[in-house]
Amino acid sequence: MTTTISQDLLAPPTADDAELAARFAPLFEEIAAGNLEREKGRVFGYDDVRRLVAAGLGRLRIPEALGGGGASLRQTFQLLTDLGAADPNIAHVFRNHLAFVEDRLNAPPSPAKDLWLERILGGQFVGGGWTEANNGSFSDLKTVLTPDGDGWRLTGAKFYATGSLYADWLDVLGRTEDGLLITALVRRDQPGVELVDDWRGFGQQTTASGSANYREARVEDIDVFEAGDRFSYQNLFYQTSLLAILAGITKAAQRDGIAALKARARTYSHGLAGTAADDPQLLQVIGRISALAFSAEAAVQRSSATLDPIAAAHARGDAGAEQRALVLATVETTQAQVAIIEAALTATTIVFDALGSSGVSKDLALDRHWRNARTLASHNPRVYKERILGDWFVRGTDPTDVYGELRASAGGQGA
Repeated sequence: MTTTISQDLLAPPTADDAELAARFAPLFEEIAAGNLEREKGRVFGYDDVRRLVAAGLGRLRIPEALGGGGASLRQTFQLLTDLGAADPNIAHVFRNHLAFVEDRLNAPPSPAKDLWLERILGGQFVGGGWTEANNGSFSDLKTVLTPDGDGWRLTGAKFYATGSLYADWLDVLGRTEDGLLITALVRRDQPGVELVDDWRGFGQQTTASGSANYREARVEDIDVFEAGDRFSYQNLFYQTSLLAILAGITKAAQRDGIAALKARARTYSHGLAGTAADDPQLLQVIGRISALAFSAEAAVQRSSATLDPIAAAHARGDAGAEQRALVLATVETTQAQVAIIEAALTATTIVFDALGSSGVSKDLALDRHWRNARTLASHNPRVYKERILGDWFVRGTDPTDVYGELRASAGGQGA
């Protein structure tokens, strides 16, 4: 790629829903077939991630004319929902990568932007590294970038570095010695980078969400960006990624609940039919789960569709429209979070009501759905989100202000 391609990124999405689904459905089915054994053995799906990258999942949002998928945000999160139903761990691995691609698409024209789009189109994959233990705020980060000739050296430690073991690059949040917040893209396979598989959560166990340690790791100047310049709907993008995966888990609970009920040989003397699969009370449980899965997926589709107008307004340089769209999207994403978490946790709990003692067999590992859902739902406590919604509807308080810490500490405009 030898010319500036930024103007081509202003084109609206061109992908077709049915064509996208048909392209990825066979691969998702194969991934779903191996999910149970990976879960029971804590096996990392390295090959599956690379197959998805090769199939174009990592470049979905790049225009088709440039070799990407031409997908809208709504379409992207529908595919993430479907992948979440197949394997929520693998779907989670793509969260940081897709967010970084979105950031580059929103960035102003530059050689760095073109270089990174070339890298993404070439199949390179980005993992995350933002969270630190014990820091009270973004302005208190201990990860520091120091000048080193024509580049930089990065020193610090992160945890919850999701996708790191799958990645070619690590997207690391830090600061310069004079306090400027930055994101540095660090090559994973180099001296000074140590990745530790020490994630101790009871769910999402194969997401490579362990620790990352950096000791004078080399960073090129072209791979450093001001954190305050990140795209305006970054927080909503990250949150919607989790919601899509939660919706996928809810669909998986429906799928596996149906299969387990059909396979159930025994019933109770006070049941309403001779076989469990014919018992109307147990069928009612499955019916309720189906409605929960439907509502979760519908909420993702509606809320993610509100992100596309933000991207469109940014592309045409309409700051006022972008801010108005951001407020609407924040409200709907927050509503979706409350609704989807409730649906996912309920569905993954009541599925056992249709199955009896056979449902708790380790062979089925149906508990993985609740463990994974509970883990994802704990990322951003919903009690805060319910308060934010009430404050908006009753007092008209701008819901986007809750994301102002990074903007304020960085002096930037779009974290």
